[in-house]
Amino acid sequence: MVVMMSCRKYIAPLVFCAQVASSFFDTALQMVAKERCANPDKDTEQKAITNFNMTFNMVLKFMPIVPAIILAKIGDKGYRKVPIVVPLVGYFLSRGLLLLDIVLEWPLQVLYAVPVIHGLCGGFASYWAGVMALVSVCSGAEERSVRIMRTELVYGIAGFIGSLASGHLFNLYTVDLKQGAILSSFSVLLYFLSLLYAAFFLQVDFSELGERQERRESVGIINHEARDKINIALLFVGGILYDIAVAGGIEMLAAYVLKDPLNWGATEVGYGNAAGSLLFITSFLGVKMFTRCSVRDESMIMIGMVSFAAGIYFMAFVTTTPMYFLARSITLFALIPMPTIRSLLSKQVKGTSYGITFVMLQLSFKLASLVTTPIYTEIYQATLDTFPGFVFILSSIFTVLSMIPISIVGCRSARHDGYERIQGN
Repeated sequence: MVVMMSCRKYIAPLVFCAQVASSFFDTALQMVAKERCANPDKDTEQKAITNFNMTFNMVLKFMPIVPAIILAKIGDKGYRKVPIVVPLVGYFLSRGLLLLDIVLEWPLQVLYAVPVIHGLCGGFASYWAGVMALVSVCSGAEERSVRIMRTELVYGIAGFIGSLASGHLFNLYTVDLKQGAILSSFSVLLYFLSLLYAAFFLQVDFSELGERQERRESVGIINHEARDKINIALLFVGGILYDIAVAGGIEMLAAYVLKDPLNWGATEVGYGNAAGSLLFITSFLGVKMFTRCSVRDESMIMIGMVSFAAGIYFMAFVTTTPMYFLARSITLFALIPMPTIRSLLSKQVKGTSYGITFVMLQLSFKLASLVTTPIYTEIYQATLDTFPGFVFILSSIFTVLSMIPISIVGCRSARHDGYERIQGN
């Protein structure tokens, strides 16, 4: 008997609370790094910040590899909450370390332990793959893209609210509390509440729903196994190239806004992060609109990639804050590709493989970025005095390359659908 799980309505509060906490942490970490790396020579300061970010991010991407695979396999055996709860333990402990670092004024290098603790518990790779697997199991193939994008929408709204508030909260301090301590405290508290909710209140109910549909999907997977393997490979390649473009560009953007001519403070950093979170809303609305117009998943991915490629290219020439937000607005559909790629992948594999498939996708992103992050950092540092926005043009190029495998998947799927219609007639 094939079963589906009814759980979507319960996952939203967890995603919302955890992402608000994450937004608080991101702003606090960014501003703490800027304060600890402060130097009259702005080039030296930028190099110190980018070197810290590079090391931090590389450890963050390397540590979760083995734990995330183990947690995914446990999740695919039916324990769907485990890949979500265990990473939240790591989130709670690691964010507490940032609070201690602020209050006790420990060296900045102590914060390298944050991604170690976070990664040993599975990290974001396990947490988000667990959430996506849960949502996928709870939905049918036809509605899966919208359901996944709806979860991303909750994630984005939470990030938007958290980012707007984070800059103001960072500036709050008292005689007894250092700047950033209140913001970091709220982050730790919200992660604790998320952990409690996931452990004791998140419900995963099994019901005998969609048996016929699930059986039909399984038969389809068996009948078209060779086609699916090629499509899976192409989707992985397209996803990896796009993640390199997005992650590399956004990581450098975090340092770019702290230098002249933008030279942002905590409030502006919060607003900038909020603008990035706002893309979740515009991307969700885009998916709803394109779905109603019967636009194929592959076409939606291409639209999102074109949106990001144009926006990040324009970002290379940004010199004022209004120009920054204009460049951000061009990327309004930039978050459509990743959840849609996950949706397409879920249609190529059985439900019992969702967890490991999504984790392998996340880990492939991390392994690729272990190579590209230092390259992006070196290029950014080398072009600081000439053209610091060159890395954003590089991201635009990677985005265009990522469109090639996705377009091949689209052509193959369209040809296959046409063949099935002919057979049906």
